[in-house]
Amino acid sequence: MLKQQLRAISSLLTSVTFIGICVGMTSTLLSLRATMEGFGTITTGLIMSAYFIGFLFGTTRAAKDIRRVGYIRAFGGLAALGAASVLIQAVWINPMVWFVMRFLTGFAMSAIFVIVESWLNTMADNRNRGTVLSVYLVLIYSGLVIGQLLLGIADPSGFMPFALVALLMNLAIIPILISVTAEPSGYEPRQVPLRELAKIVPLGLVNAFIMQACFAMFYGIGPMYALYIGLTVEQVSLFMAAFILGGLLAQAPIGYLSDRMDRRLIMAASAGSAALMALVLAQLTADSILLIYLCIGLLGACALPMYSLGMAHTNDFLEKDQMVGATGAIIKVGAMGAIIGAPLVAALMEFGGVDYFFLLVMALTASISLYSLFRIGRRPKARLQSHSAFAMVPPSATSDEVLTALAEDLPDNQTDGSMPRPTND
Repeated sequence: MLKQQLRAISSLLTSVTFIGICVGMTSTLLSLRATMEGFGTITTGLIMSAYFIGFLFGTTRAAKDIRRVGYIRAFGGLAALGAASVLIQAVWINPMVWFVMRFLTGFAMSAIFVIVESWLNTMADNRNRGTVLSVYLVLIYSGLVIGQLLLGIADPSGFMPFALVALLMNLAIIPILISVTAEPSGYEPRQVPLRELAKIVPLGLVNAFIMQACFAMFYGIGPMYALYIGLTVEQVSLFMAAFILGGLLAQAPIGYLSDRMDRRLIMAASAGSAALMALVLAQLTADSILLIYLCIGLLGACALPMYSLGMAHTNDFLEKDQMVGATGAIIKVGAMGAIIGAPLVAALMEFGGVDYFFLLVMALTASISLYSLFRIGRRPKARLQSHSAFAMVPPSATSDEVLTALAEDLPDNQTDGSMPRPTND
């Protein structure tokens, strides 16, 4: 069954890989080019933050586009917008223009991720959702690594790397356009307010906020931290690569395991292990470079799968037509965390010391571990869904009041044949 599902979404996963390469190239490319153009540290920081601001706004648009034009055309239009914004940055080397275009790039990428992740969630079920999302993130991380390597063959001071990013974004549209796999149908996406989602799956929102803050801290301030403790530029590159590689290798095994156990238990174990690795890393200096590589790889292996675990856990408790809205809400909450994460750790390092980088990572991941254990005692794990990706049960033509009632607790003696829902806290 899993192989059939992965085969059915292979074109979508191919498109995602191209998008991952583009994301991996763009942030590093713009940082390098801005430095060459003498934009200044603060100006460059504001330009890079525009991506996350656009990312936040883009989450609200995806569900509307899906309802209006469908998954495939929405994906194509957003990818074209992202390609255009990158090309404009190559033509007009101006901080204000770059800020606006970086905002548009973040807007397009966040909406694309909402479309892709909600598409994947509707094509999976509770028996394999963790594995499917892990495969998806493995491809994203692979794309990030490839994107960094491609920068080695293109001069950041020229037009070629920008053109290459735009080309790859346009190539990402082709696989899903020529695929024979039909996009999900029969489920009219409906909005899931944050207040409602927080009542249904609070752990999913908390996990998204904290882990995206950690990721923004690492990708934004991690290289600076590595330089502060005495690593060379080459060692910094390996430092960052080890983190991504650890996450890439651990995604599939952890996702597979989470499909066979309570996901919250796996989340608690992964976050707790990440906290331990962060504590160890806070004690290490450049003299222990091999140990640093090992621990940072283990940190990536424990921390990076947390996003897919949280997303899979959230969708375990939702109906099919809620998944698009819920995915957008989770990405929005994650973007809020990302906006806050890097400035927060930078301020702590400025006023408290370099060691606060990993100490903050330790505190945040430990809090996720403890909260996951707390939630296990508050609610039973999700039951298996009564439908699969290839036998979707279309929603009934009911009123909003009936749909709301279906989301509430059902009595234990229910015998009408409808799908039972887990008890909400």
